[in-house]
Amino acid sequence: MPRFPKPAEGSWTEHYPELGTGPVSYEDSISPEFYKREQAAIFKRAWLNVGRVEQLPRAGSYFTRDIRAARAAILVVRATGGTIRAFHNICRHRGNKLAWTDDPKQDTRGFCRQFTCKYHGWRYDLDGALTFVQQEGEFFDLDKERYGLVPVHCEVWAGFIFVNFAPEPEQPLREFLGPMVTDLEGYPFEKQTARFGYSTTINANWKLYMDAFAEFYHAPVLHAKQSPEKYSAAARQAGFEAPHYQIDGPHRLVSTSGVRFWEMDTELVKPMEILTRSGLFGPWDAIDLGEMPRGVNPAKCDPWGLDSFQLFPNFVILIWSQGWYLTYHYWPTSYDTHVFEGNVYFLPARNVRERIAQEMAAVTFKEFALQDSNTLEATQMMLETRYVDRFLLNDQEILCRHLHAVVRDWVSTYEGARS
Repeated sequence: MPRFPKPAEGSWTEHYPELGTGPVSYEDSISPEFYKREQAAIFKRAWLNVGRVEQLPRAGSYFTRDIRAARAAILVVRATGGTIRAFHNICRHRGNKLAWTDDPKQDTRGFCRQFTCKYHGWRYDLDGALTFVQQEGEFFDLDKERYGLVPVHCEVWAGFIFVNFAPEPEQPLREFLGPMVTDLEGYPFEKQTARFGYSTTINANWKLYMDAFAEFYHAPVLHAKQSPEKYSAAARQAGFEAPHYQIDGPHRLVSTSGVRFWEMDTELVKPMEILTRSGLFGPWDAIDLGEMPRGVNPAKCDPWGLDSFQLFPNFVILIWSQGWYLTYHYWPTSYDTHVFEGNVYFLPARNVRERIAQEMAAVTFKEFALQDSNTLEATQMMLETRYVDRFLLNDQEILCRHLHAVVRDWVSTYEGARS
């Protein structure tokens, strides 16, 4: 994939001639046929984040993940010696799902010393080896060493667990991520273990939701009712333009300034925010996490608010200047539906006040995200009418333009190589 250079002064979009400046088509978001092409060209080839190492605290800890866009179900486990491994979650005997609880359609997590199939009792150790076969003598020339669990390529970066379903990944994970992302190494993700998570099914294409968090042009309008009237009116009048956009290969970044409006005027915040000292921007009492790696706030915005890193294809890491971060995942389930997951991470609270501030931030973000999702379902409905098939994007929406260009490029490159 090409590495886009950092632009000079002036319009962001004009410095990326590969992206163009004309109206764009969203056929890639409303075509069932194109979604099938994405499944093969993207979700079976790209590195996909499936979780963090803190979810696997000791040997025998595991979780499962169904990834419908790749037609896969996997089992991720901390194996013998602490290594994190991933396997296809399928028994080698008759194909039953190996690790599941009451509902095989739901992901699960837990701890075990070995995995036992619920159907006929075949057993596998934490490294995937087949260790026991019920009535082994009834089988013909069975060599247990040949029938262990089928591995999935799995690598860990900065505590984030990634998998790749290609027979052989085209790039190692670090190379795929590129310098814009790997320059985050050294950020204390591992210390921020207080997590609040939520998920919901969205009746819209996954790329449309990624677009929603790739620009802040919509914020003063769409989220006006979530902010005090005085603040919303001022924001709509002034508009909003992020000071920094960056593109590196298939990945994107937008950074914003960090004006702390609650320090300027208490009329700009809600009573509940004053009471909890928290809200959309997180807890008001900033936490010093020490010296930041060079990948954080790369444009040296002063004051700085946040960095939103969109890792292709469907993962976002959003780092806040107040000392916390969140992640988004967009898991396609069809051409017009996907599961959106949000996780908010903080340092463990030291007292009740900090805990309440963290919960307030998590709840506030959930409300803003649901407001976005409702709008995107309306977008999906109208795009599918196809009465209008080209749409304008402004300079602040360069990352939206880039995502759809990269998706098309991955599909055409894959299909060209196969033909």
